[in-house]
Amino acid sequence: MEVANNVTEFIFLGLSQDPGMQLMFFALFLLFYIVIMVGNLLILLTVFSDPQLQTPMYFFLSNLSFVDIAYSSATAPKMIADFISEKKTISYWGCVTQMFTFHFFGCAEIFVLTVMAFDRYAAICQPLRYTTIMSANVCIVLASLSWLGALGHSFVQTLLTFQLPFCNDQVIDHYFCDVHPVLKLACADTTLVNMLVVANSGLISLGCFLILLASYTVILFSLRKRSSESRRKALSTCGSHFTVVTFFFVPCIFIYLRPSTTFPLDKAVSVFYTTITPMLNPLIYTLRNEDVKNAMKRIWSRKVSLKEKEKG
Repeated sequence: MEVANNVTEFIFLGLSQDPGMQLMFFALFLLFYIVIMVGNLLILLTVFSDPQLQTPMYFFLSNLSFVDIAYSSATAPKMIADFISEKKTISYWGCVTQMFTFHFFGCAEIFVLTVMAFDRYAAICQPLRYTTIMSANVCIVLASLSWLGALGHSFVQTLLTFQLPFCNDQVIDHYFCDVHPVLKLACADTTLVNMLVVANSGLISLGCFLILLASYTVILFSLRKRSSESRRKALSTCGSHFTVVTFFFVPCIFIYLRPSTTFPLDKAVSVFYTTITPMLNPLIYTLRNEDVKNAMKRIWSRKVSLKEKEKG
């Protein structure tokens, strides 16, 4: 790779070249990133601290929160720093690392969301067999497969991209190292690689999205025979999941399920799955979830009572 390529660093064009817009974006995305970190850390703390949340649903939710922290951290800190930097550069190996981590945690999010939909299907459609279907061992296996599948995807994606030679062009028309913008800089025929990237990223996104749609359709049909209270609770939970899924999968499919052509809209669309979805996840899962809100209240009550005992 080092012999075949003359590039030691890449330059990002970023979301905007206007200084005023960059300052506004700096403040906005810094706020977004703080919300992502605080919100997802709060969910992790709540799930691990409350015994009543030691269930498969919240086991996968804690996985999702961890993924969101790592996934957004692959791009957001560098993007935020670049808004107030004159030269937005990243080293060659920094670009390799960013692409690998971004696709690793991004694909992990796809698989975890899919597993969460399966968990809801088992809970709503197979209530009598739920504890057997989603036993602790099964949950660990499903989570492990999600992470291993994401690792394989990311390794293939990064290897396909960076086995190509890069000669002189260094300017990436994006705010992070993603496959399509980087492939445009390669000084070699990328036709085959483009097809493999679509097969790898695009079909994973589309395939999991169709599985999710199918599972939610089955869930909706099964709810017709339930009581109004059961329907309300199930629809609230599934509604939260589906909101997250829509915000994440639709932009991903738009970006990756096509050949390596880039549009001016791509950078704005990428913001949805790199920043907006990780920020919305904790808001959706706490504001629309009574169990999580009650658990937070219990933790806060315990903290207050401990302080009162210490004072006494």
